[in-house]
Amino acid sequence: MTPEAVVFDIGNVLIEWNPERHYDTVMDPAERARMFAAVDLHAMNDEVDRGAPFQATIYAHAELYPEWRSAIRRWHDDWIHMASPAIPHSVRLLRKLRDKGVPVFALTNFGIDSFAYAQTQYDFLAEFDRAYVSGHIGLIKPDSAIYAAVEADCGLPPGALLFTDDRADNIAAAAARGWQTHHFNGPEGWAVRLVAEGFLTAEEAA
Repeated sequence: MTPEAVVFDIGNVLIEWNPERHYDTVMDPAERARMFAAVDLHAMNDEVDRGAPFQATIYAHAELYPEWRSAIRRWHDDWIHMASPAIPHSVRLLRKLRDKGVPVFALTNFGIDSFAYAQTQYDFLAEFDRAYVSGHIGLIKPDSAIYAAVEADCGLPPGALLFTDDRADNIAAAAARGWQTHHFNGPEGWAVRLVAEGFLTAEEAA
């Protein structure tokens, strides 16, 4: 089936997401590694991505680990520094697709408040035809149910959706439902795929 709509993940596709990198700039890297080994901060973030309150969830988690209370709070206070910078080539591809009238969706693991905040920092996050944000749905990738929710809302069959994501497990879950997929490892390869599918010319995808 020829894909009819393009679905973007956001973290590490349109915006770099690397908490460890940021923490290494504000605390000793060895201490950061010790904290991340002892505290599952990514699981904490999954709670936010499922719809839990952004600041309250992180601050409550920080109270469980007094040794790292202030550092864990940085997950909220420094959040935009972890979710940066934008990936310019990917943003250009998003906008070129929209210029050509291709329906462009987002399917992202993102908290309610953090996504709203990110939209104030990155204007392109308000440019999707449909934005499927896990915090609003109450599910996170790679749960099969979140892909089913997208299908039900957009009304397109799975094979009509071309989805890119940097995580192999998210791609595998989408493929299992019949979505067309591209494992994102840089905008150059994604550009090649969009050209191959006939969405863009090589010049438009450059």
